[in-house]
Amino acid sequence: MNPFHHALRIRKEICIGCSRCMRVCPTEALRVIDGKATLHPEWCIDCGECFNVCPVRAIVVEDDDIAKIFRYKHRILLIPSVFFAQFEEKLTLDAIKGILYDMGFTELCTVEQGADLLVDEINRYVAEFNGEKPVISSYCPAVVRLIQVRFPSFADRVMRLIPPLEITAQYYRSEYEKNGVPLEDVGIFYVTPCAAKIAAIKAPVGGYVSPINGVINMSELYNKVFLAYKQKGTSENEHCTLIHSSLSSVGVRWPTTGGEAAIIQDRALAIDSMPNVIEFLERLENEEIKGVDFLELRACDMSCCGGILVQGNRFLIKERIDKMAEELPKKHMLDQKFRNVCSGYIPMDPVEPRAMIKYHADFTIALQRMEEARRLLRRLPDIDCGACGAPSCEALADDIVCNRATMEHCVILHAHQADPEMMEKIWGKKRFIKK
Repeated sequence: MNPFHHALRIRKEICIGCSRCMRVCPTEALRVIDGKATLHPEWCIDCGECFNVCPVRAIVVEDDDIAKIFRYKHRILLIPSVFFAQFEEKLTLDAIKGILYDMGFTELCTVEQGADLLVDEINRYVAEFNGEKPVISSYCPAVVRLIQVRFPSFADRVMRLIPPLEITAQYYRSEYEKNGVPLEDVGIFYVTPCAAKIAAIKAPVGGYVSPINGVINMSELYNKVFLAYKQKGTSENEHCTLIHSSLSSVGVRWPTTGGEAAIIQDRALAIDSMPNVIEFLERLENEEIKGVDFLELRACDMSCCGGILVQGNRFLIKERIDKMAEELPKKHMLDQKFRNVCSGYIPMDPVEPRAMIKYHADFTIALQRMEEARRLLRRLPDIDCGACGAPSCEALADDIVCNRATMEHCVILHAHQADPEMMEKIWGKKRFIKK
């Protein structure tokens, strides 16, 4: 199995070892070693929780340099509605279009055009699904990776339909090919609101190959557009085409919380933000959730409106998107053309589970280490202070049995041995009685 591609990187020369990233990681993929945050790459899902909390910006997003676009004669930019919704109304769509043309893009298109094609396909998929429900949306790549590594028993429930972004990219690539343009002259670039989508484009799950040639950081592009507007004003350039800028109300709402769940004919729920998603999946795993047919799960608060690379306020962005949707038809004018061209691209292969191998690949050894970790955990203070460089006492116990740490790493036990009276006054005597 190929390793995950990661869009997040730790700049160790900047990292201060504060452990904030380690505490928020949903898969416990981070440790503090030698005073620096260290990543376990097979556990990282590129959700960006660590990026959000780093106080010194030691965690960075590795995207494509915008200069890469000039390798191609035709330079197409796929733009999510969230990007436009960050700007105030005085910076119009035409003004943004002119600025992006001045940057070097030759054609622009809205990403969510592919969403309309999925409405019937998803409902058909849910209705005909033979496995145990709920079906889980494949839209958010951070959630798909979370399921692969932390909830692998749900991997077969992930919907085997590619997201709207890939449908739109496949459509325009096909259009250029049909018109006789050599594909080596066509560069398709996507403006991403998060790191997980970079990782998904560079190394897609589900067996399909993305036609997207590069991914551009939405935060950086927003700043470039805003700066150009402040310095030069707007230049509504007639040579830059917003390719069929038609969007539907369904499509424009797709990246917001509830936008996908709203089109499901059966019972569907929409859950956003990583802590809520994990809590819900744990409840589902414990069979506490019944009668749900479809789950729209999004890693970010307010879905893509709250992506780590989005500059605007997520609540204002959601409000602007809702206003945009009110003025749009339910289907856009290219709906049938998308169906004719992209129907064959929609299915994808099953999502393979990639369970976190905490203890050992050999099942017998893994069971032995698991039992040893439980025994060690009874000796640890159960404070989860993080001073040992692991996010919890349970994680430290796991690290010890896997020879990544020792009991000497527990600072609290050391302090108790040095001054038991003081530590028991703070934490209580029972805390240090072996259980």
